[in-house]
Amino acid sequence: MELSLTKLPWYGQIGAFVVVSGLAIFGFWKFYVTEMQADIELRQTRLTALRADIAKGVATARRLPEFQAQVTELEHRLDTLKQVLPEEKDVADILRRVQGLATQSNLTIQRFTPQAPKQESLYAELPFKLQAEGTYHNFGFFFDRISKFPRIINIGDLSIKVRPTQESNATIVAELVATTFILQESGATGKGGRPNVPKQPITK
Repeated sequence: MELSLTKLPWYGQIGAFVVVSGLAIFGFWKFYVTEMQADIELRQTRLTALRADIAKGVATARRLPEFQAQVTELEHRLDTLKQVLPEEKDVADILRRVQGLATQSNLTIQRFTPQAPKQESLYAELPFKLQAEGTYHNFGFFFDRISKFPRIINIGDLSIKVRPTQESNATIVAELVATTFILQESGATGKGGRPNVPKQPITK
């Protein structure tokens, strides 16, 4: 049976036209407008992210002088650190000077033995075990000279014993660990990344 819109009454023709027009509009909305809306939302999301990145870049640019000041401060602190921390090539000279300070304080060095170094990220600790004899007064002079030494030297693990035989210039025997520090720079380490330090103890 064939259907003809012309055979429908006028109100039927209008209704059919409305239905067909509605279907056409719905199809256009479904397959074109909805897709366009999704594309717009995606582009809006990308635009928002881009604006956020630009804002971060502007904020970073504004803080650039602050970052440069921090870098300058760190470089200054590193230069200051280099003044109190010797390089590996200076260690032997420092050890000789420490022994000289002990001698100037009228201490008799019995043993001066390098210990295992301790590695850190920017520096290495180089401990040396020292055994010497003298008087309380002379050890006081020695510690005072160490505290005024231009390089950092820490004194620890101090042990003091009274000598079995007392002498005017030797009433006690002291053992201690003197620790100095060196900067970890290229070329300042030996095999296996360990600093090149003296291996033989100095005894008397």
